[in-house]
Amino acid sequence: MDKKLFEILVCPLCKGELKHNQAQQELICRPCGLAFPVQDDIPVMLESEARTLSVDERL
Repeated sequence: MDKKLFEILVCPLCKGELKHNQAQQELICRPCGLAFPVQDDIPVMLESEARTLSVDERL
């Protein structure tokens, strides 16, 4: 994913910082407890497409 794009992206719900999980190709928002997928280097920033983080992943 383009680093410039990643620098300007924020969580669509809380507008908080996202962490890039390269191994799982996701953008993670810990405050909201969601992981947004990155498909073909395009972040899918829809709540309906995000998966809920487990308790361990939130830490």
